[in-house]
Amino acid sequence: MSINTKVARRSEIKVMVELNEEKQPVGLQWLAQDAGLEAEKPASAMLLAIWDKAEKSTMRIDLWTHEMSVEEMEFFMYETLASMADTYERSTSDSEMAKEIKAFAHRFGKEKKVIK
Repeated sequence: MSINTKVARRSEIKVMVELNEEKQPVGLQWLAQDAGLEAEKPASAMLLAIWDKAEKSTMRIDLWTHEMSVEEMEFFMYETLASMADTYERSTSDSEMAKEIKAFAHRFGKEKKVIK
């Protein structure tokens, strides 16, 4: 499979972080015009992972505001784990391992009582 590397256009995703005096996040907003957003949308948490090909490592930014409850964080993590299984399967075609990741996400969700 050949990938066309010619850039047809650029898209921008913006994340704005408001910090208190202790440099802890107290507000998060994001904007992505390709998602149909015309104004900043508030958020309570975000996980960002970027693969550095040259360094062969992942740079991560994990942020959440103090107003996010433990219950919300547990549900956020459940949904993140479940969506990672889908991403993994689409990117590798390894459906067996994707099923394992989904099974773990399901066990996590049940254990944390965020799913029935």
